[in-house]
Amino acid sequence: MELMTVGYDLVIDEVPENSKVLDLGCGDGSLLIKLQEKKVKGYGVEISEAGVSLCLEKGLYCYQADIDDGLSDYKDDSFDYVILNQTIHNTKRPDYVITEVLRIGKKSIISFPNFAHISTRLYLMFKGTMPVNKLLPYEWYESPNIHHLTISDMEGMSEKFSFNIISEKNFSSSKDGKSKIVHILPNLFAQYGFFVIEKN
Repeated sequence: MELMTVGYDLVIDEVPENSKVLDLGCGDGSLLIKLQEKKVKGYGVEISEAGVSLCLEKGLYCYQADIDDGLSDYKDDSFDYVILNQTIHNTKRPDYVITEVLRIGKKSIISFPNFAHISTRLYLMFKGTMPVNKLLPYEWYESPNIHHLTISDMEGMSEKFSFNIISEKNFSSSKDGKSKIVHILPNLFAQYGFFVIEKN
């Protein structure tokens, strides 16, 4: 399963019909297409020219921008949901991005690889090098991951940045591509963090 499709089922289940949504780092627009099937009014922001072109070819509204530069074009509470699906760890200023996301969205969905997963811990312990596996499929020198965060890190961030965690659905991916929620020790056993947040 490609990384970009990770957690799509959880995002789709979370967003109600007729919501207005902004997908940051929307790639080729695959998630937006699926959301439109629920009558969701979706918009995308993508940094790559190729991604924007693919979105436009599919008839999606998408513009090219670097979300690290801010989202000043959008007014407060412009969207019902702002989505950062497998994106936040690739940003240069995740704290600033989250602050902006909370400003323009009534709620936000943030999903990311959990770098505290047991497979990563064991790999580092026994091999002593950065892992290259299903969860982290790149060599360290070519990885788009700028910031490595964990489920516990995101939980701690809620206190520092004063946002509410509405729900957590930390998960691992099954062989059929579906997301399996991990309830027991998710910071150790969940491959991905999944948070729905709102500002205080």
